[in-house]
Amino acid sequence: MPIRFLTAGESHGKCLNTIIEGLPSGVSIDKAFINNELSRRQMGYGRGGRMKIESDQVEILSGVRFGISTGSPICLEIKNKDWENWQTAMSTEPQDFSDKNIAEIIASKKITKLRPGHADYAGFIKYNFDDIRNVLERSSARETATRTATGAICKLLLKEFGITGFSHVIEIGEIQSSFNLSDLNKLQKDAEKSELRCANFETTLKMKEEIDKAQQIGTSLGGKIQIIFKNLPVGLGSYVHWDKRLDSQLAQALMSIPAVKSVEIGLGALSGKKCGHDVHDEIFYKDNKITRTTNNAGGLEGGMTNGEPVIITITMKPIPTMRKALKSIDIETKQPLEAHFERADVCAVPACGVVAEAMCAYVFANSFLEKFGSDNLFDIKNNFHAYLQRLENI
Repeated sequence: MPIRFLTAGESHGKCLNTIIEGLPSGVSIDKAFINNELSRRQMGYGRGGRMKIESDQVEILSGVRFGISTGSPICLEIKNKDWENWQTAMSTEPQDFSDKNIAEIIASKKITKLRPGHADYAGFIKYNFDDIRNVLERSSARETATRTATGAICKLLLKEFGITGFSHVIEIGEIQSSFNLSDLNKLQKDAEKSELRCANFETTLKMKEEIDKAQQIGTSLGGKIQIIFKNLPVGLGSYVHWDKRLDSQLAQALMSIPAVKSVEIGLGALSGKKCGHDVHDEIFYKDNKITRTTNNAGGLEGGMTNGEPVIITITMKPIPTMRKALKSIDIETKQPLEAHFERADVCAVPACGVVAEAMCAYVFANSFLEKFGSDNLFDIKNNFHAYLQRLENI
């Protein structure tokens, strides 16, 4: 892939980092835009105490000069403001365990209670730990802050070509929203006005009530999010190899987000309940262009974009860390107890949508550069406009 990124950092470590390799030179890098994306990730009714501690801001350490990408690797850093309370327990340096104060601090942060629904048990076994905190710190969804920042840079690249994307929440718990896909600009504006990024005002109120009920009994809620990207040109992706199919790349990217349990494109699961005449989008030629009246395929056919908006729906499970803890065991004593509880959201579905936007932007940016070149923005734009001109002659 033209763009690669690698993240590092722990939930309570000093900072989070990402290195982005392969972004073309000449792209305007708007730090305020990146920080706004980070802010969107932290918003949403039902978020927990961590969002009151952190206010994520990015520092650009390399790969950008005078606000323009140079083509060199970009390094981004997001500091963890809670680090001052964790400097001993999460130190990267060797510690003197004979010091009673140090030993007590570290022991107070040690975790041996397994949390159902988390990476705790498998990670504890796989890496041969004696402290589940080593698993918790890296498997935490805190890592998605770096993905959001990476996706923001990919969005800035796509914007150069008029390609934009957004997400909106369509379900929380058993509360479902009604919405209209005929005006995507209005849908996006209405969603961004909502505390839950739900485009329906009345449904937002019902969802908030549902979250309040969950908070009162100490449980959590998941839901469904729809991600929509507009103005993608025909022919991104490929049908010639399984790993080049755009739908497979999107599915992998989205399923990698903690708590995402399903990915659907277009009609998704409903496709299996309908006959072919009610699923496949008919093709027409009108006003000197190829058009469709439906988009059941969700903008993807044969692993490639077909010129229609790409529409993806993902399902996020309820967050498994809950105030009313589930039954579990202590991995050392094997005795039954309640699962470890540190701090958690009641509902983080809107935040998951922002991370999903970022991961989709990364996939689309890669497929775009594979088709139109990846060295510098000037050449890429020339290639892109030549392609559009060829399409006009079809």
